[in-house]
Amino acid sequence: MNIEQAKEYIKDSVKIYLKKDDYGEYRIPVVRQRPIFLLGAPGIGKTAIMEQIASELSIALVSYSMSHHTRQSALGLPFIKHKTYEGMEYDVSEYTMSEIIASIYEIMDESEIKEGILFLDEINCVSETLAPSMLQFLQYKTFGRHKIPEGWVIVTAGNPPEYNKSVREFDVVTLDRLKVINVEADYPTWKKYALEKGIHSSIISFLDINRDYFYYMETTVKGRMYITARGWEDLSEVIYMYEEDGIKVSEELIEQYIRNDTVVKEFAAYYDLFNKYKKDYMVYELLDVKASEDAVEKAKKADIDERVSLLGMLLDIVLNDIKMCMDTVDYLSELLVMLKALKEKDGRYEFLAAMKNNKKNTFDKRVKANSIDIKEKSKSRRIIEFLSCALEEISKSGIIDDENVFGIVKERYDSEVSDMRKLSEKAKERLHNLFVFTEKAFEEGNEMLVLITELTAGKASSSFISMFGCEDYDKYNSKLMLSDRQNNLKKEIENVVFDTAL
Repeated sequence: MNIEQAKEYIKDSVKIYLKKDDYGEYRIPVVRQRPIFLLGAPGIGKTAIMEQIASELSIALVSYSMSHHTRQSALGLPFIKHKTYEGMEYDVSEYTMSEIIASIYEIMDESEIKEGILFLDEINCVSETLAPSMLQFLQYKTFGRHKIPEGWVIVTAGNPPEYNKSVREFDVVTLDRLKVINVEADYPTWKKYALEKGIHSSIISFLDINRDYFYYMETTVKGRMYITARGWEDLSEVIYMYEEDGIKVSEELIEQYIRNDTVVKEFAAYYDLFNKYKKDYMVYELLDVKASEDAVEKAKKADIDERVSLLGMLLDIVLNDIKMCMDTVDYLSELLVMLKALKEKDGRYEFLAAMKNNKKNTFDKRVKANSIDIKEKSKSRRIIEFLSCALEEISKSGIIDDENVFGIVKERYDSEVSDMRKLSEKAKERLHNLFVFTEKAFEEGNEMLVLITELTAGKASSSFISMFGCEDYDKYNSKLMLSDRQNNLKKEIENVVFDTAL
């Protein structure tokens, strides 16, 4: 299965393992909760999906790479304890608590989140001295004499032998105690993630043209040559930083992340062309004003690589606008629930302060538990900042009666709604201009099909179109007979009338 399917399977398994009966006992006993073993090539996103699952389920996450552990650090250190049995005194060997299990208890204490995932990566690369203890761990959830706390689900991961010389193949006895999931690198699945994550559009466009370069492993006379999804994502981050500071993106930089000489040279050349296209077509001007005839004619005569690159650049800008808008809608929707609760209360200033403190405490605990992703972090910080600024403004006004408190909060909220509407109008205008240009330059060819497909597949873009509408999308979606998904798409976001909701 691909990494997206694996994520949903693991998420469902964790939810089932954490289900309790009427007496608060886990319905599947701990001894029957088979650890999950995620087997796949390196760099395809195994660790990333664990972070996403923990965030979506609001549970804690502890991650360890087992290849870095010795028997002592995993099981604990031995010490001598004096004991008395039936009147006789003995010196008995005991073990300190495993570093891994101690980390779980520390996170539980700091975050007050008592359930979570223990993710052990490279579990099939453990040292020879540790290997015999792994069977006991996988069956009984213990390291040494110390058990993993109830409510913690074990997920493990490893690479197949062809990718790692240190791999120790599990025998049938061990495998029979695991839920094994084989994961394969899959570009279409990763692309959806890449668009949501904001991977640099030069990388996405390059891989659209050269899908074989998405993931690659080969042993040559020069050594191991490899390309991974993690490499592309890390390269994307550093390209953004280099562009921000005006530093040239060179082959020497690219080869630090992409370990294949041919692909390094091809991407370096493509990246230079990509920037040339951006300059030649003046992509931002093209989306903000009516496309010039010169730009349209130039696009008509362009070869397929240039067309793909140009459409990728334009779509990247529009999707970024849409994402900013939908992130703001998500933020305002949660804030609206809080403000409705505030409206129903007496002692609104104290209640507002309590809401801010509760949100801050919950945020801090989830950060400590590794159970909040970047998107949720950003939203939580915006809400905390909104509430803090509102409290500060109220204090400065010197009037803390309920009417003034709510009036100040509502005024700030209405201002944010107004800004969101401006964002949505800008995104709609650019989306319309993108359709107009695509129609003129590519005349309903494959480029229009690609545009419609990308908008339909993207979570943010499909939600944006459902909420704010797009006549161009409806027109071409119907023409290209791709309307089934949109027609069946239930509105995931309620059409909240923000300006009258309070």
